[in-house]
Amino acid sequence: MENEVLIKVEGVSKKFCKSLKRSLYYGLGDISRSVLGIKNPDKLRKDEFWAVKNVSFKVRRGECLGLIGHNGAGKSTLLKMLNGLIRPDEGRIEMKGKVGALIELGAGFNPVLTGRENVYNNGAVLGFSKAEIDRKFDEIVAFSELEDFIDSPVQNYSSGMKVRLGFAVASQMELDILLVDEVLAVGDAGFKIKCYNEIFKILKNSAVIFVSHSMPQIAKVCTEGLHLHTGILKKKSSSIVDIIESYYSVFQGPLTTTEGNMDAIVEELEIQTKQNKLILDLKKISGGEIRVSPKEKLSLKLTYYISKKVAHRVIFFITDKDQKLISQLTTKKFYDYNINNLISLKIDLEKLQLNAGEYGLTIHIFETDEKIKRGTTLYGIRNCLKIICVTEEFVGASPILYFDFTDEFQS
Repeated sequence: MENEVLIKVEGVSKKFCKSLKRSLYYGLGDISRSVLGIKNPDKLRKDEFWAVKNVSFKVRRGECLGLIGHNGAGKSTLLKMLNGLIRPDEGRIEMKGKVGALIELGAGFNPVLTGRENVYNNGAVLGFSKAEIDRKFDEIVAFSELEDFIDSPVQNYSSGMKVRLGFAVASQMELDILLVDEVLAVGDAGFKIKCYNEIFKILKNSAVIFVSHSMPQIAKVCTEGLHLHTGILKKKSSSIVDIIESYYSVFQGPLTTTEGNMDAIVEELEIQTKQNKLILDLKKISGGEIRVSPKEKLSLKLTYYISKKVAHRVIFFITDKDQKLISQLTTKKFYDYNINNLISLKIDLEKLQLNAGEYGLTIHIFETDEKIKRGTTLYGIRNCLKIICVTEEFVGASPILYFDFTDEFQS
């Protein structure tokens, strides 16, 4: 039974129409042609697009396929085809055994029924008899940790409680295939660890497809990966590192962007380390790159001006590849300068508390006063600097830091 192919996808494609009226019109025509035995058109018609195009792969028992891609890449469409919710326009899908899916939060639950009733309904849909569900019921409730709420209507459950119940049913019913789409993004840390441990147990006898935007989750759980980009299979590999690099390569274009009402403009950013000095002319909205060590002293000097008299603060955000906030440097007090005066604020950091990896620097200048903690954004520039941190040791979490910047000059 080991190495048995449980999921086989061959040349699968699915198209949708952007226009609802045309979609209904095309649908009626396609149904009519299908009844008459006439082949549907191969080419895209007006307003149609390929959500998934010519995707093929296999997943064996004991394997976990990580399915990754940006929003709109076709991941959820592919999972819905695998689960039988929608039919592919082209290609062939083979699924062997009992299939469970956690595709959408609370999907498959009847909100007016209790948790107990939904467990039996879901078990029946998965193909289990009442006797089999009776035998597993106590384990399902214990895993979900919903003993006190199992007889309450599901419509009263929080999002985390729905995930607990859904995952408990799918994991405890000994399925051959499990499809998981982003549901572990909801729930507390303790339950996530519990879910990971359960997925490792399930993998011994099942095939799992795991969808997530969290690369640490993909690296932790998956044995191989598949990267979808605009519906097309960009890369498939048994090396999770290669798949993650493929995913990040899509975002390595011109990520530096500006925002805000432009009542402030950043002129220049100077970065000084022991080994390097970098001066960025941010009027050109072009990013730079610098390599640092977490124990290395770092100086930042920001030169900007305000086009109207307004109290403001400055924030430096450091984000990881997933654009999640890692560290924040901000002024304690707010500043009130004369119109069009150049302002230079400098900060000296004794060390950057970052782990090994790539990070982005974002700068925000926002209007504020003693009552408003953060008001209108006067100017923001995202990912103006790539910080590559080189270290062989784990540093730990980087805190949110507050600094009084040194006012070097006003002119």
